[in-house]
Amino acid sequence: MPLEDQLLVERSKKGDREAFEHLVQLYENKVYTIAYRLMGNHADAADLAQEAFIKIYQALPNFRGDSSFSTWIYHITVNVCRDELRKRQRRPTVSLDEPAADGNNNTYEIRSAAPGPEEMLDRSETQAMIQHCLNTLSDDYRTILVMREIQELSYEEIAEILGCSLGTVKSRLSRARQALKEKISKHLEPSSPCKRLAK
Repeated sequence: MPLEDQLLVERSKKGDREAFEHLVQLYENKVYTIAYRLMGNHADAADLAQEAFIKIYQALPNFRGDSSFSTWIYHITVNVCRDELRKRQRRPTVSLDEPAADGNNNTYEIRSAAPGPEEMLDRSETQAMIQHCLNTLSDDYRTILVMREIQELSYEEIAEILGCSLGTVKSRLSRARQALKEKISKHLEPSSPCKRLAK
């Protein structure tokens, strides 16, 4: 463990909040990134990163240094996110598209403010769905798609940055586009949760 981390951990264990705040500053980006990659959206990532730091603070007296502090933080963050994902699977969900029945057999339907039922996704939903699919790709595919499609780099620039041939860039990009297309198609299938939410 780096000396700075070791000193800050020891001071934090003794109740020095300033030292713990410094640890938070050192690791907040890493914790947030882990939460974002696992949860797939910024709001949940921010909430769970905060929850992870609360758990880290509470568990700090039990940190023995058997692993590096960053590895220990990583495990806590992953566990916080997995716990939340498990809770969400157990929670009953209510569809806003289905009529809701009350105890008197009356039904109430929440009307959509969307212009019409044929409209599947608005721009922000489409972007969120594409970002989700992009997040599930391998690092190589995600990187090359972001470079070409989002940053609009030329094939030559990508080849130079990645240190590979132009042919490799083109073939990898083609495979990445195909993988993304397949993931998006799966999300648009009628049985997909994204499709049900988009109705």
